[in-house]
Amino acid sequence: MHIAIRDLVPNVDDLLKLEVEEVAGVLLLHLNGIIDSHRNTGGINYRNFFECPPRQDYDRRQIEVDRALMEAWAWLKNVGFLVESPGLAHDFYFISRRGEAITSRADFSKYRNVGLLPKDQLHPTIASKVYPAFLRGDYDTAVFEAFREVEVGVREGGGYNPSDTGVDLMRKAFRPEDKNKPNSGSGNLTDKQLQPAEQEAMAHLFAGAFGFYRNPVGHRHVLTSPQEAAEIINFASQLLRIVDRLKP
Repeated sequence: MHIAIRDLVPNVDDLLKLEVEEVAGVLLLHLNGIIDSHRNTGGINYRNFFECPPRQDYDRRQIEVDRALMEAWAWLKNVGFLVESPGLAHDFYFISRRGEAITSRADFSKYRNVGLLPKDQLHPTIASKVYPAFLRGDYDTAVFEAFREVEVGVREGGGYNPSDTGVDLMRKAFRPEDKNKPNSGSGNLTDKQLQPAEQEAMAHLFAGAFGFYRNPVGHRHVLTSPQEAAEIINFASQLLRIVDRLKP
């Protein structure tokens, strides 16, 4: 069903006050409404959309509106909602499968937070396992999955048993050296290059992260904002990179 941009945001001042991500949501809903009429041509042509014929959604403010929509188009392209059509002249785009699934502003609100968690900055394992849940808006699940990958990494990297889990596993794997007791041993992932106090701090870091972030979402529903979830997942990614560095 065709939805005009002006039907979505009737007041031009309201539209121009929106952040680029919010304008992108409006534009995507509009594009999803007109895509059927462009399928035979291979997609929506960027230049034609803005130039032929001249768009007149907001009369005298149209130049300002078009600039805002161009910014929104660039944002949609950058996050993978709009994709260049292969084998066609430049400027033809189709809507990705993820983009086609968005049919309301409520749908889009789940995906507009994608920029909070740049996939290419995450540990590859966490990116592949956690990113889909984050995109769906399942933030507590995404946090849980991130720390599960850390737990698996510590267990496998340190050569521990499947029964070793959670905070106890972290304290075992990163147990500091006791230089006063040479035969007391240390954790299999303890960084021997660090001073004993720093080794202890690392053990507290991993154990505290599991006790504070992983355990609550593993046992009950925890209300987590997208911003907070992204920060916690990045933290888990950093922990897993430390594990990779310390594997025997």
